[in-house]
Amino acid sequence: MTEPTPAKKRKAAPATSAIASPWASAPDREQQREAKRHAVLSTAAQLFNEKGFHATSLDDIAARLNVTKPTLYYYVKNKDQILIECVRQGLEMTIEGIEASRAAGGKAIDQLMACMQVYAHIVTQPFGMCLIRVGDEELPPDSRKELRRLKSGIDQAFRRLVAAGVEEGSLQPCDPKMTAFVIAGALSWIGRWYQSGGEYTPEQIAQQCITTLCEGVLRRADVPAVARAAPAETAPVAPARKPRAAKK
Repeated sequence: MTEPTPAKKRKAAPATSAIASPWASAPDREQQREAKRHAVLSTAAQLFNEKGFHATSLDDIAARLNVTKPTLYYYVKNKDQILIECVRQGLEMTIEGIEASRAAGGKAIDQLMACMQVYAHIVTQPFGMCLIRVGDEELPPDSRKELRRLKSGIDQAFRRLVAAGVEEGSLQPCDPKMTAFVIAGALSWIGRWYQSGGEYTPEQIAQQCITTLCEGVLRRADVPAVARAAPAETAPVAPARKPRAAKK
């Protein structure tokens, strides 16, 4: 009896490499969309700062991004929403920076100085500058109310730090509310006049403004030794100084 002929082995099909999909994965698509949306907002903030909100159109934003106007509607609804998001970004950046400075700890004066540095730096950035230059009066009532609530958080943070500085003795006695208004108002105004590429860097501007706020502009004359040594009730009153004659 003959043995059965063994079945012929089939040749294995040659391995083929997987074709790379031209479509990105869901996480990648979302990341790309967020990056493009951020580019829309950043570009809009720059144009709002340069031309003003009303003078800037969606066509202007699209042209600077080298896209068509309909493309913008994939990322934003309208120009009002762009402004809301730009101002919100500026506020959130400020609040996050201030909270991080406070969380770092240290004396109240150190935290206050760090918060002032953060605030002065952010108002030289597109979103922070948009927050200052455009303001919230251009926004719909509901958004205006929300953004003013966020602004109040910045004001309260400065008030708390000023009050703590007075308590620890690093600041002169003052009204924390008024002092916080002065600090925030002075630093905010940087966002009005700052121009990139100017004589000073944002860091230099922040340092000079903070130094002026903390040390003032008056030159403090030394008190004469005699006046320091005399009792308060008998201390002589120094006569007014006569102006020096101009040299011929």
